[in-house]
Amino acid sequence: MSRRKHGKPVHGLVLLDKLEGITSNRALQMVRRLFAARKAGHTGSLDPFATGMLPLCLGEATKTAAYMLDADKRYRATMMLGQATETGDTEGRVSAEMPVPDLQEAEIRASFKSFVGEIEQLPPMYSALKHQGQPLYKLARAGATVARTPRTVNISEMVLLHHDQATITFEVRCSKGTYIRTLAEDIGASLGSCAHLVGLRRLWVHPFESDAMVSLDQLEQDAARGLLSRHLLPLDEGLRSWPICELAPFPAERFVCGNPVDPGQPIKGWVRVRTVDGKPLGLGEATGPGQLHPRRVFHFEVE
Repeated sequence: MSRRKHGKPVHGLVLLDKLEGITSNRALQMVRRLFAARKAGHTGSLDPFATGMLPLCLGEATKTAAYMLDADKRYRATMMLGQATETGDTEGRVSAEMPVPDLQEAEIRASFKSFVGEIEQLPPMYSALKHQGQPLYKLARAGATVARTPRTVNISEMVLLHHDQATITFEVRCSKGTYIRTLAEDIGASLGSCAHLVGLRRLWVHPFESDAMVSLDQLEQDAARGLLSRHLLPLDEGLRSWPICELAPFPAERFVCGNPVDPGQPIKGWVRVRTVDGKPLGLGEATGPGQLHPRRVFHFEVE
C-alpha cells in the first residue's frame, strides 16, 4: 500500500514581504503550512534582519527555482559610519570604531560611482557559503577565519537617498551573489571610515519589479477566510521573460513522459512549454530544428 503524502498539491509562486527577525527558511515553512503545500522552496535567502521580497515556490514551482537564481535584485539600505561589526550588520558585536569624516554629498556620490559596474567582493565569513562542507557562518561563530576567493559581481545602479553625519541611505540594483553588507563596509572604507548596515530591504527580484508583495499577516487573514489562492502566481511566472511554446495533444503527451518532440514551430534555446489551452507542462530546450527536449516536467497530482 502506498504511503499517504502530507499536504495538498498546491502549485505556484508567492511574493512574500519577509518580516525582520526571522530566517528565510522559517518564513518559507510558515507560508508552506498556511497553504498546506507538500513541497516548497525559495529562490535566494534574505538575512534575518532584512525585510522585503522573498519569492517562494510551492509544489511544482520548485522546479523553476534554480533558473531564477541569476536574477537581478534591488535593495534599499541604510549604513552607519564609524562602527564595524563582526557580521557587517546589527546582529554582530562591534569589532572596530573609527572617526567619521565631515562628508560632503559630492564625496558620497563619487564613492558610489566607483562601485558601479563589475567589482570584486570578498564574501563575508558570516555567510552561507561553504568551506569543506561547513557553512562559513558556523566557522565564524566558532571563532575561525578561512581564506575566501573574491567573486565578481555587477552593480548596475546606486542612488543616494539621504545622508547625515553618521548614516547613509541608498538604493542599489545588483547581480546575484552581491553582499550588500560587504558593499556597505567597502563604501565606508572608501570614505575614510568603517561601516555596517543598520537597515536592509529587498524591493524586488527580477522579473517582479512591478508586482506587489504580501505580508505574513495578510496571508494568515486570508487563510482564515479561504482566500489564499488570490496570492498564488502561476508556477512558471518567475520565468516570464522566457518564450512560450504550445504543444498539440500528441506531442504534449510525449513531452510529459520525458521524450523529445517536434514543437511544430520555430523556437530557440530554453522555453516554457504549455498545452494549447495554457496548461504548464514544463521547461524545454530546443537543440535544433524539430527538436524540443524536456528539461523539467511538471507533474500535477490530484487529491
